[in-house]
Amino acid sequence: MSKPSVAELRPVVHPEGVKDRRSGEHWAGRLYMREISLRWTRHLVNTRITPNQLTYLMVVAGVAAGAVLLVPGIAGALLAALLIQLYLLLDCVDGEVARWRAKTSITGVYLDRVGHYLAEAALLVGFGVRAADVFGVEGGSANWLWAFIGTVAALGAILIKAETDLVDVARARSGLPAVKDEAATPRSSGLALARKAAAALKFHRLVGGVEASLLILAVAVADLIRGDLFFTRLGVAVLAAIAVLQTLLHLVSILASSRLR
Repeated sequence: MSKPSVAELRPVVHPEGVKDRRSGEHWAGRLYMREISLRWTRHLVNTRITPNQLTYLMVVAGVAAGAVLLVPGIAGALLAALLIQLYLLLDCVDGEVARWRAKTSITGVYLDRVGHYLAEAALLVGFGVRAADVFGVEGGSANWLWAFIGTVAALGAILIKAETDLVDVARARSGLPAVKDEAATPRSSGLALARKAAAALKFHRLVGGVEASLLILAVAVADLIRGDLFFTRLGVAVLAAIAVLQTLLHLVSILASSRLR
């Protein structure tokens, strides 16, 4: 069976609205990864590999990104950033293969969400362990407080996703349909303004996998110049603070919106 062309694939695997989903499409997907993934998908749609197998590979890539942060210096940070890009690529490809074969499934959606939880948590925990200096980059003993702070950041990142996902769980158990994007607007004008300000600053995105991996790479370069782990530890503290703050703000935003009504 011949491989479909990119032109044949595009309308099927990128139906109208896929790139415009406010809560479901990452900016990197819209900017470049969806175009790259199309080239990979056309080679995979006629193979035996299943969409769920691709999702499992996505999870492995994401968790491995956190694990390689134990490699000291630029090498570990660069490997993590590359693995997160592979994770993002596979996150695009699994759905595209499923849509081309008309084999989308609830199991696939579930595995995809679990993968996002695991990958982003692993990256932030790995960042914390890296900051703890378990391999004695600074010549002293490990400071596990930083690993704890990284774990707090990971927990916050998971809770933010859980808060969003649990809206649909609550609605389903109440016999209501899934929430629409427009329902995310808070009814209070003050909260709506605060939400718009946060969206404009986009600071909350730093706890996401792609953004966090780029931050980790940037602070690794800064640490190389400085000769210690000051910027890595600063980065862990900043991400933990953002994760905790965003967890609280996101919860308030949901409770104040019409999503639960």
